Amino acid sequence: MMRQGPNNLITDVAGLLVGNAEDHQLKSGVTAVLCDPPATAAVQVLGGAPGTRETELLAPHNTVQTVDAVVLSGGSAFGLDAASGVQAALREMGRGFAVGPHRVPIVPAAILFDLANGGDKDWGRFSPYRDLGYEAVRAAAATFRTGSAGAGTGALTATFKGGLGSASAVLANGVTIGALVAVNALGSATIGETRHFWAAPFELGDEFGGLGLPVPWPKDAAVPRFKFRERQAAATNTTIAIIATDAILTKAEAKRLAIAAHDGFSRALWPSHTPLDGDLVFTLSTGASGKALLLEDFIDLSAAAAATMARAIARGVHDAAAAANDVKSCWSTP
Repeated sequence: MMRQGPNNLITDVAGLLVGNAEDHQLKSGVTAVLCDPPATAAVQVLGGAPGTRETELLAPHNTVQTVDAVVLSGGSAFGLDAASGVQAALREMGRGFAVGPHRVPIVPAAILFDLANGGDKDWGRFSPYRDLGYEAVRAAAATFRTGSAGAGTGALTATFKGGLGSASAVLANGVTIGALVAVNALGSATIGETRHFWAAPFELGDEFGGLGLPVPWPKDAAVPRFKFRERQAAATNTTIAIIATDAILTKAEAKRLAIAAHDGFSRALWPSHTPLDGDLVFTLSTGASGKALLLEDFIDLSAAAAATMARAIARGVHDAAAAANDVKSCWSTP
């Protein structure tokens, strides 16, 4: 059994803060997760079109064990600049991996494609994402906006606007797990032409509408719905996420938890992990609970990771808000 954390946000995991920065004319933004102290991290990519920075160092066999922050950004490859802004802010704070007298903030990042969402992308010579990353760090707090905020500002799915979603759970053994996700999927978070979420079996309370599963079951439920079918719209997708826990994990265990959290994508999005999605999950382990896990406890944590991720995905779509020049309607105002 598990229950929601106090805020039902990834920041219910002790040691994490989240900051958003966005530009609504641009219809894009940045979300930064700060780790204090630095957290053990890993990553798993299962989509066919990822855009990333500093992911290779997260492999279990590589030297650096912890990270100072993780960044989720809109902007396609331009959005990778956001990590430089986050790095600059952390450097001002004296944070980073010690290399002699120098400190190098370790900031892995992932991006989603939101260039074709109705926003004004005529930003001139340099993109705004470095500045947005810096602003996101300065806004970091224990509570933050979901839906059309941060990296989820301009996100879309096949049926409704996407958004930034988060959820948390406290397990029976007292370990906390949290998810944060920018939902910009090629597929759909809802079943057929209904407003019912694929993640409904995992909903705690009415956190994303409380509709449950549709009755009767739609005859077209199994028909995949895609955001775009035009060839020129390829690579306009990607769901990027973080799963975090206060349990003590090794880098190898963190990698396994990222793999498990991808099951939440499969439970909440149909289809997911396509060749045109860059679907990716980072893991953060703060170790703040002081609890190392036995094998059976880790299996429970892995199941909770999938369920919590599915809930966060549904919440991201549920919380999206309407804005000028939208190309998709919101779940709340279909």
